[in-house]
Amino acid sequence: MTKLFTSEHPSPQDTHIHLMGIGGIGVSAFARLLKARGYHVSGCDAQVSELTRQLEAEGIAVHIGHDASHLQATPERPAASVLVASEAVPKSHPEVQAALQAGMTVLPRMQLLAELLEASPSIGVIGTHGKTTTSSMIAVALLGAGLDPSAFVGGIVPEFGANARAGQGPFVAEVDESDRNFAALHCETAVFTNAEDDHVGGNQATYWETVEEQHAGFARFVSQARRALYYADWHGLEGQGLDELVAGCPEQLSYGTSEGCTYRAHDVRPDPAGTSFTVMYRGNVLGKARVSLPGHHNAMNALAALAVTHLYGGEFAAASQALAAFKGPGRRWQHIGEVRGAQVIDDYAHNPTKLQAAVQAAQQTGRRVRVVFQPHRYLRTQQSWPRLADALMNADEVLVMDIASANETPIEGVHARLIVDRMQGRGHLGVRYWPERNDIVEYLRRTAEGGDIIVTMGAGDVWQLARELVGPELPQPSTPLREAR
Repeated sequence: MTKLFTSEHPSPQDTHIHLMGIGGIGVSAFARLLKARGYHVSGCDAQVSELTRQLEAEGIAVHIGHDASHLQATPERPAASVLVASEAVPKSHPEVQAALQAGMTVLPRMQLLAELLEASPSIGVIGTHGKTTTSSMIAVALLGAGLDPSAFVGGIVPEFGANARAGQGPFVAEVDESDRNFAALHCETAVFTNAEDDHVGGNQATYWETVEEQHAGFARFVSQARRALYYADWHGLEGQGLDELVAGCPEQLSYGTSEGCTYRAHDVRPDPAGTSFTVMYRGNVLGKARVSLPGHHNAMNALAALAVTHLYGGEFAAASQALAAFKGPGRRWQHIGEVRGAQVIDDYAHNPTKLQAAVQAAQQTGRRVRVVFQPHRYLRTQQSWPRLADALMNADEVLVMDIASANETPIEGVHARLIVDRMQGRGHLGVRYWPERNDIVEYLRRTAEGGDIIVTMGAGDVWQLARELVGPELPQPSTPLREAR
């Protein structure tokens, strides 16, 4: 099998790699990393986006639409010799067929990630929640500590201005469990944030059949790492705890607030703008830390980042200072602006645990919490609408939009009103089903007050509403707004 990063393959200057779906958050990161290594890089996608425009500005050729001619030589680059496509792209696709008939290497994206992980000391971040923020924080902490990391992240990291960074130090990668091939990857350090039943059920390429199969994938990934750093405060799902999921790894390290954690956050002090805490390592003080993002989950993500920096020999104080200045990746508690003195935040939260964490973060600010929630996918809503409703109960006001289908076929009886009806039945007086986006914007602009925090939540296009709310002059978000990676 062809490998890109060994002497088995021609030099990068002679190699043209074409990436299908280059407008996706993961594939675009691959494009940037490959270009930084000196390869000729091109790609294609179904539509223009802010991200595809950025890639073109960086010298990466982007074609709109799919056609076998994309693989041909041009005056700027040789004919493609490698085609990268996700497993969701059928082998019958014309571009894939043209590549196979030409004798090209057709490389699944997870195999490309596997090679990147194996080419240098690597940190693979897995889990149902927190991967993007945690991997971003790890990369920022390593950079602050002078370790010059490379990074592959599912969001735009402000410190890099991109979703990828090419350095000479450890490689930090967000590893997405929605691609079932992730379980075969090897890394030096597996950072395991949690495991829950997201991407489970149905017959889609990005879904596991059962939660047991998904958990077995997590366990296999962890067992192939040299060490596992896992969040000990997570209590597991359906009776399967983290002890079982990390048992196959030769070295097991933990982080959290519990007594006995290898890396422990002590004296945790939340305030409206973030959280301060002391980091302990095996009972000894490493130093003081702060994260300038509200929410207990963000403090724990920062603790994981500081733990990784310590494991790789980085200076704690410098890493801590870098994290204190970190404002989060795109669409993860992203401050959009203000309207009539109210803070407007956009967040990718779309399943119950993420919703609950985002509401808790909003409450930590001490403001009145007003949420605009767009449910994502019919199958996900069918599986979890009671938990989605319960996760939103602590918000002062909740406006629920129609379900963002993500190209799923509607399921009879599955509707956003299920969430609203359950919340109203449980006594919530401030929840409403509100399908018209323009009406929501007008209502919030008219009623916003200085003591409010307005949070748009969801994995669909609800981000547009946040930007419309604060003014049309705001730029488009620099992260692709679709879940597939």
